[in-house]
Amino acid sequence: MAYTLDHVMMRVEDDEEALDWYTTHLDYELKGEMEAETFTNYFLGPEDMHEDAAILELTHNHDGRSYEMGDAWGHIAVRVEDVEAAYAELMDEGVEDYRPPEENPGYAFVTDPDGHEIEIVERDHGARWSIDHTMMRVEDATEALGYWARTFEYLPAGRWEADTFANYFLEPQGAAQEAMSVELTYNYDGREYTMGDAWGHLCVRVDDLEDDWQTVVDRESEAYRDPESCGYSYAFTRDQDGHEVELIER
Repeated sequence: MAYTLDHVMMRVEDDEEALDWYTTHLDYELKGEMEAETFTNYFLGPEDMHEDAAILELTHNHDGRSYEMGDAWGHIAVRVEDVEAAYAELMDEGVEDYRPPEENPGYAFVTDPDGHEIEIVERDHGARWSIDHTMMRVEDATEALGYWARTFEYLPAGRWEADTFANYFLEPQGAAQEAMSVELTYNYDGREYTMGDAWGHLCVRVDDLEDDWQTVVDRESEAYRDPESCGYSYAFTRDQDGHEVELIER
């Protein structure tokens, strides 16, 4: 399925600590590993995840750099059958008490060792702790919604409007319910965002890297890193706010 979300990438400063956190608290297993001269990528997810489910990519650079979180990326959300029970379980395991469910009826938040926010949401589908959505902040909701609809043919999957902000959910056409969706958060006060570098990118699956890349470019998405510059293994574009989107052939 073209443009199904394949993974979300986050950068970590201590790979051993990050791997231990995700495998211990979210019961993730290591699905794959790619080591290069200057960095290592780790791919993680639940043992029984659906074939259309997204995985988590953790990138560790070997030079010991630190990262800025920025605020253009928000969080990933993971699925559980009972938010309160899952949050209590994490607290018993020593996870930081960040935003408990009694403050946010129906959901809660924790943070990983690097400060990435992880929302816990109640769902009746998908493997426990599988990624439900990734949230990004956008400066123009109309432009952002149009970008995902035109570039990747995503469809509306829900919206929630409050006094000061709105959340819009979009998902790939024809993807399984267990696939990851995108949450766009638009604040009404006209604020601008900083990208930081603690978050990396979203990645979408394509059927044919060169053909689908050309389609994305023809739809006026930025030709950021074309397939040739990436050894014809993947490519990158960017949305209207600068969030990086990788294309990879599966």
